[in-house]
Amino acid sequence: MAEPILQLESLRKNFGGLRVTDGVSLEIEPGRVHAIIGPNGAGKTTLLNEISGLVPVDAGHIRFAATDITRTPAHRRARLGIARSFQITSIIPSFPVQENVTLAVQARMGSSFRFLWPAARERRLEEAAEDALEQVGLSHRARQPAGTLSHGEKRSLELAIALALQPKLLLLDEPMAGTGRGEGEQLIETLRALKGRFTLLLVEHDMRAVFALADRITVLVYGRVIAAGTPEEIRANPEVRNAYLGEEAA
Repeated sequence: MAEPILQLESLRKNFGGLRVTDGVSLEIEPGRVHAIIGPNGAGKTTLLNEISGLVPVDAGHIRFAATDITRTPAHRRARLGIARSFQITSIIPSFPVQENVTLAVQARMGSSFRFLWPAARERRLEEAAEDALEQVGLSHRARQPAGTLSHGEKRSLELAIALALQPKLLLLDEPMAGTGRGEGEQLIETLRALKGRFTLLLVEHDMRAVFALADRITVLVYGRVIAAGTPEEIRANPEVRNAYLGEEAA
């Protein structure tokens, strides 16, 4: 078994008197897709925020690539290789699609934007952006304003922006949200093609996507892990069926 790239140990987080993360522990192996599922209010997005550093934990430990990052600020976690997408798309609508991605590449590689800056260096930025767009199937939309994309294409663009950072761990917060069936199927295929090349931690309500993509699943209810295992084990777990999956597990 490979050494986990991410280890959470007994994480706890309170907002006032409400405990939203209640002793969560899990491990993710490199190159795997790990899904976190559960009802609304289970603490799934908060957990991603804790991992990415947007929300500090009250107790517990987070280890990434064998380094304790529990108190490491979000920008340093990003430099270490943790990238994430959000429930709501975060793009610049007036910028061309490729420029949205190029900005992410520039943040990773650096660029002075000086007039005399070597053209070869700027070309490397463009090539990296083109590669990210190709991975999500948006090369043909590269020159169009991002605001003209369909909702599903915007989700794919946000994924390309995250991939442009060349993450060791990619946190995806409901990437299927708002997509139609056709766009959703296309996004599932895009994510499937990334399996083995990137480590993905996926928060998702769409069980079609979860069971198509996940190697392992953790189930949260009221901030607490009630089950963890393979998709087959989760489907067969009576507590999970009663608490969340219901007929979707059939």
